[in-house]
Amino acid sequence: MQATHESTHGPRALLFTSRGGTSRDVVSLLERRGIRVTERPLEAGAERFAACLRPDVILIEPSELSRGNWQQLTREMVCAQRTVPVILLAAGGSEELAVAALRLGVRDYLALPVSAGALDEALERCQGQSAAEARRAEAGLETAHDTHAGRDAMVGASEALCNIRSAMLRTAASDCTVLITGETGTGKELAAEFIHEHSPRRNKPFVCVNCAAIPDPLLESELFGHTRGAFTGADSLRDGLLASAEGGTVLLDEIGDMSLSAQAKILRVLEKKEVSRLGGTQQKKIDVRFVAATNQDLESLASRGTFRRDLYYRLNVARVELPPLRERREDIPLLVEYYRRRLGGGDVAEISEECLRRISQYDWPGNIRELKNVLESILLQSGPGEIGADALPEAVRGMPRREPGIPLDERERLVEALCATQWNKSRAAEKLRWSRMTLYRKMAKYRISRLLPPRMMRGWEL
Repeated sequence: MQATHESTHGPRALLFTSRGGTSRDVVSLLERRGIRVTERPLEAGAERFAACLRPDVILIEPSELSRGNWQQLTREMVCAQRTVPVILLAAGGSEELAVAALRLGVRDYLALPVSAGALDEALERCQGQSAAEARRAEAGLETAHDTHAGRDAMVGASEALCNIRSAMLRTAASDCTVLITGETGTGKELAAEFIHEHSPRRNKPFVCVNCAAIPDPLLESELFGHTRGAFTGADSLRDGLLASAEGGTVLLDEIGDMSLSAQAKILRVLEKKEVSRLGGTQQKKIDVRFVAATNQDLESLASRGTFRRDLYYRLNVARVELPPLRERREDIPLLVEYYRRRLGGGDVAEISEECLRRISQYDWPGNIRELKNVLESILLQSGPGEIGADALPEAVRGMPRREPGIPLDERERLVEALCATQWNKSRAAEKLRWSRMTLYRKMAKYRISRLLPPRMMRGWEL
């Protein structure tokens, strides 16, 4: 069944349904808002039809009999139409169904029958997907902070990055504290900006506080402000960084490097949402959302007593773990193309296939930051024409750096590293150049337990 309007202008919704006629109320609500609706059966090839129609929003209504089918089709739809928001409509839905849908990359989940208010809220959350942004993302050039020209981008089309984007969009809709973890150079500040730009606070300030760069004696003055005469040189009243972010988002970057005394002050702000200027007595309420970022394992630091456990629990409400670049190599060509165009100037040099192959093979211990620096260097040194592999630094030109004797299979590498370090997970993670959280995630993925001897683990069939 297909229902469309004669007009060729205005937003368009594509509705896939397993049962004809069950979503008539939704169709009416959409049409009353000036949205043209095209209805199609939920069947094989649905994602190809979506690509031809180029809708502004996709709605999927599965039936009880088609749950396995709709999950596969939804996964294909989300991958094929990365910038088009997908909304799931489900009768008699459950929390399990909602979680499954969100993990597939579905933007929103509405229970049938849908109220006008709930539909309006869902459409408003999806409003940010413009046609220009869609075209950029299809080329792998979607930006996380599009309103600021010259900013770096969260570029990639891998399943890992798609899942992270979906998780960050869900997190952005709430106002909870977020902890972003990942190795140096994985884009933690960009992730924080992405969350801010997709949150209700997007029109308010985004303030980044480098916790490692502020000495303890200056911390209170910098964060909370000071009164006149609070210390030598304080000749005027001054608001701190937290007050300057009123209504917006504060990123506490490198929070793992903050001293224990500074952690206590931050904990109070997180709990009370109020600050007092240095030298003052009045408490002032602030309305900010806190996002923290670190390349350290805060749980491990807390167990050693160098990070407050209560602060860790306060920060770890919503968690975003950014994978290192070597775990999403399929995004490297897209990143290369993005930086080639951005950094290449007027006459953008081409990257040869051999050069791109060497770049894709390298492990990038400095992650995206290192990749960007290398590309900027070779683009500056190269003239018009094609850039060959000989332009790359020697470390990148060589084969990927791997531990000698470790098999290429990821699961085997993990088992060998654990055995070689007598199951010391910190040393195993360091040996593999992973974070501890990545190591735990891989152990869970491959069902690796110390209770099983290595010879049994080698023989597992997953």
